[in-house]
Amino acid sequence: MQLVQDIHHVSLIVADTAESLQFYVGVLGLRVRDDRPDLAFPGAWLSVGERQIHLLELPNPDPVDGRPLHGGRDRHLAMVVSSVDDLVARLEAAGLPFTRSRSGRRAVFCRDPDGNGLELIEAA
Repeated sequence: MQLVQDIHHVSLIVADTAESLQFYVGVLGLRVRDDRPDLAFPGAWLSVGERQIHLLELPNPDPVDGRPLHGGRDRHLAMVVSSVDDLVARLEAAGLPFTRSRSGRRAVFCRDPDGNGLELIEAA
């Protein structure tokens, strides 16, 4: 039996939880969970299917400047979307930059307000 069986959540450092929620909830359509414990710092837990993203409003030890424009050439979180075309329309309506996958797959790369890289892949 394989010891590590699944991913429960990914944590992302953010500078402003409210601004990040405008992106993750307002643009991507994720849902805020209500089971986040009372921690000593702001943040939010988000549902992504059976998985979670934890937004942690903490000082960022990593530089944001100098990251490659194409998020596929950087650390990134990959998620499945129902429609790349619908996602692109939302990103364009919000004025957010993105790049298409260079592999030819139906996928786009973008960054959240804090420079965290995201890959959004159309479900097969």
